[in-house]
Amino acid sequence: MGVLSVIGIVGEYNPFHYGHKHHITETKRLLGEDCPVVCAMSGDFIQRGEAAVYSKFARAEAAVCSGVDLVLELPPAWALSSAEGFARGAVGLLGSVGVVTHLSFGSECGEVEPLETLAEILLDPLIGADIRSELEAQEGIPFAAARQRAVAKRAGELSRQLETPNNILAVEYIKAVYEQGLSIKPVTIQRFGSGHDEITESGHKSAAEIRRALANGADIAASIPASAYGVYRREDKLGRGPVLMENLESAMISRLRMLPDSAFAALPDAGEGLNNRLARAAREESGLDAVIAAAKSKRYALSRIRRMVMCAVLGISADMSRETPPYARVLAANARGCALLREMDGRARIPVITKPAAVKELGAECTAVFERGSLAHDLYVLGYAAKAERRGGADWRTSPKII
Repeated sequence: MGVLSVIGIVGEYNPFHYGHKHHITETKRLLGEDCPVVCAMSGDFIQRGEAAVYSKFARAEAAVCSGVDLVLELPPAWALSSAEGFARGAVGLLGSVGVVTHLSFGSECGEVEPLETLAEILLDPLIGADIRSELEAQEGIPFAAARQRAVAKRAGELSRQLETPNNILAVEYIKAVYEQGLSIKPVTIQRFGSGHDEITESGHKSAAEIRRALANGADIAASIPASAYGVYRREDKLGRGPVLMENLESAMISRLRMLPDSAFAALPDAGEGLNNRLARAAREESGLDAVIAAAKSKRYALSRIRRMVMCAVLGISADMSRETPPYARVLAANARGCALLREMDGRARIPVITKPAAVKELGAECTAVFERGSLAHDLYVLGYAAKAERRGGADWRTSPKII
């Protein structure tokens, strides 16, 4: 292609909205309008430990219709990981395909240098002991607060940048770039508002507000680009969305109650008796919210409990996300994305999959990861309103959407 820069973005696009469009537009303004965009996107379940409102296939298509050129799937073990594991998997995926030159992400900070400084501090081998000291000094203190206090002793007021969600992820992205020795340059676009529950200063609704509107049966046409709305509207008409957690609750509770104690002990972030609390709650409580509330303690964020629940349901254990994804599965692409795929041939360090059946020729590790994603999709489709769309095995039958 002869393009100087290729932009890598990590996203969930749950759903794709004007803030995402702004991020792409501003990144291209900095790096060049002709720069192609590759997104590492979470599959059917997202980092909050919930189902995405539309399937990975629909969300990837909507993204390519709205400014992304190529969408690669971040498999469930990484998509449902902590901020550190999520970033490691997504950045590793983008780095492994051999063409991405820049990693663009949103942050409240809006400047790369302070975030790089924080990443370097958190990569210091001695910081772990400092964090443990803070945890021991105050019973019940959340890990995030203990980490910020440890960083404050080295960086003073700069540590306050770790108080906001997008900055936290941004630092983890930069850490992943450093740890993996990638020649990818970080770029950040400033985000305003909470990024989760408030209308931003630009007047755009957040993803959480849009999801709430969908759950209430409201029309979201005014809140997202028309290019994405068309895809989601088609899914609605086909009975394939929006998918709400309440529609999956019975299937998930049933699965949780069948699991042995050993499965809970093997979960990511299990420890300090949290796995026992969760196992007991799963067997005793009547619904997902009650399970999560019963397992919650002052030290652990609700998102951590939700992720553990989802990992338990999907059979994801702590060891599954310690490295980076062993392949790159294409979910959607346009002509420029297809040109990027041709560039990856011979440059990518991992297999790039365009035909699902090809996974079986790549060895046990790739097959196991793909099968986990396939099982996740089989659960996900049980949330569809249309029974005819709930058939299993669709992950093995669905090729990338070429637009």
